[in-house]
Amino acid sequence: MSYPQLLTPEEKLADAKKLLSLPRIVVICGSTRFMTEMTEADLRETKAGRIVVKPGCDMKSPHEFWSDPVEAEALKVRLDDLHRAKIRLADEVLVVNVCLSSPSPRSPRAVPPVLRSASTALCHPQG
Repeated sequence: MSYPQLLTPEEKLADAKKLLSLPRIVVICGSTRFMTEMTEADLRETKAGRIVVKPGCDMKSPHEFWSDPVEAEALKVRLDDLHRAKIRLADEVLVVNVCLSSPSPRSPRAVPPVLRSASTALCHPQG
């Protein structure tokens, strides 16, 4: 007797995206030092018809939410977890980097193996 193959959560998510006819979802990754470049990449990807998710907070810029160092550290942990969830949600990973001499490698633990082959590095020359 044959048993039905159980779907992984990732397969269920992919099926749901297809059933909903969602556009491809792109997550933008990179150092928040490059928020300007990430915003430009967001505009380009959105114009191309993709859903874009990216870091929502630039903790390198002053803000009352992270003015207290203890609260800032706890927030950083939560934001890192949230960004990893965005990566799991995405169909593609777009790494934005400003090249000094060569692109810095992305963190392998942050990018799931299924997305690593579909990842794209976008390098903006320093100018």
